[in-house]
Amino acid sequence: MTSPAPATRAYRRLSVEERRRQLLAAALTLFAHQPPGEISLDDVAEAAGVSRPLVYRYFPGGKPQLYEAALRSAADELELCFTEPPSGPPTERLSRVLDRYLAFVDEHDAGFSALLRGGSVAETSRTTAIVDEVRRAAAEQILVHLGADRPGPRLRMMVRTWIAAVEAASLIWLDEGKQPAAQELRDWLIDHLIALLTATAATDTETAGAVTALLGLERAEGPVGVLARRVVPVMDDATRLL
Repeated sequence: MTSPAPATRAYRRLSVEERRRQLLAAALTLFAHQPPGEISLDDVAEAAGVSRPLVYRYFPGGKPQLYEAALRSAADELELCFTEPPSGPPTERLSRVLDRYLAFVDEHDAGFSALLRGGSVAETSRTTAIVDEVRRAAAEQILVHLGADRPGPRLRMMVRTWIAAVEAASLIWLDEGKQPAAQELRDWLIDHLIALLTATAATDTETAGAVTALLGLERAEGPVGVLARRVVPVMDDATRLL
């Protein structure tokens, strides 16, 4: 009596697009947790369960091409973080945006740091352009929530300054072991935006108009009201000293 033949693993041939997505997913997982310069094509092949020649078949440009494609995929995901319906109090919309953004930073960790710090040996002018594209898209979304259809130079500069501050805070947050908690960091970044808007509105009529319109959409118990109640006593004390 012969023993039954060992079961064989079912194999399904992937389409070109499915295989490409599989390889990109494997690369993104690796890039998310290690600086890109430390990852080889062999690592990607092993993570995807395929051979190195197969990776080259889909990305004949080697690691630079694979990194650029993975970065483009991550950039598309990151841009989605900033997409929020323009309804409800603006600071509450931006709080949801920051929740998604910080979750992305948390998930991609070392890869996010290497990306923004330019720490990748695979960095090119094209990958730099992809990162800048994300920054511009984020700024445009923030301006939408601020109700600025045609922002002037001061308001646009203020928003871009805040985007840069958010990036810097995210990198410091990773360096500090993700402390304080993401929710606390989010609230501080919203306070930072309110402070920048207030300071800019003091000398820029366009920003002042935008702030006036935004205040009409905010709730008294929302971030603007809470911050105002905390700041007013401090400013009163400062005024008395001047």
